[in-house]
Amino acid sequence: MDSSVWDLMGHGGYAMWLIVAFSVIAMAVAIERAYAQWQFTTRARNLAEIVNRCLDKGAISEGRTACERSPSPLADVFLVGYERLGRGKREHLAPAVHRERMRVGADLKSRLWILGTIGATAPFVGLFGTVIGIMSAMGRFKKDEVVTMGMVSKPISEALVVTAAGILVAVEAVILFNFFNQRASRIATEMKLLTDEFLELLGEVPPESTEVEGGRAKTAAKGKDDGRQAA
Repeated sequence: MDSSVWDLMGHGGYAMWLIVAFSVIAMAVAIERAYAQWQFTTRARNLAEIVNRCLDKGAISEGRTACERSPSPLADVFLVGYERLGRGKREHLAPAVHRERMRVGADLKSRLWILGTIGATAPFVGLFGTVIGIMSAMGRFKKDEVVTMGMVSKPISEALVVTAAGILVAVEAVILFNFFNQRASRIATEMKLLTDEFLELLGEVPPESTEVEGGRAKTAAKGKDDGRQAA
């Protein structure tokens, strides 16, 4: 084909531009999800190791401080456990932690629906653009003009490029969707294992330690308030 890229874009009408927009959006979502999931498991394991070591020593406040300083989303899950520890019944602690874990797991799959939608609709948009391109090309022939195969084959082949582009973008989106969806599922499984281990160790903390840590926290808070009043 001797047509330029701009000619091919024009043959499909706005459908070709929409497919190009689909491709850009799919890559943008992929980059955003790659950044969100980057080193997620490594950071979660490092945080779990520090927190579990602190719980083994009975240093509850140190473990909580590590969670507050950690950039890992798993820290939000652990912090719910620390906040519920010593407040109310202990059997309510695990459900609260698991609810937060599920929320974090749902965030891992956010925006993946965009990739699924692009993968499902891009081929149809390409087919629509091909139909528009063929209709536009056929409309250029005059009624009394003798139409040969050579005259017809070129505009048809150019219009079919839109369908090919739609299929290509759909394959791109489906591959990215499956990759990040599977990765999010693996991370969610790893996070559940780490959370279960955390809850086991947290459940072994004696109530006296909770009261002591709570008393220290209250004393520290009171000291800060007294200092502010003195100032």
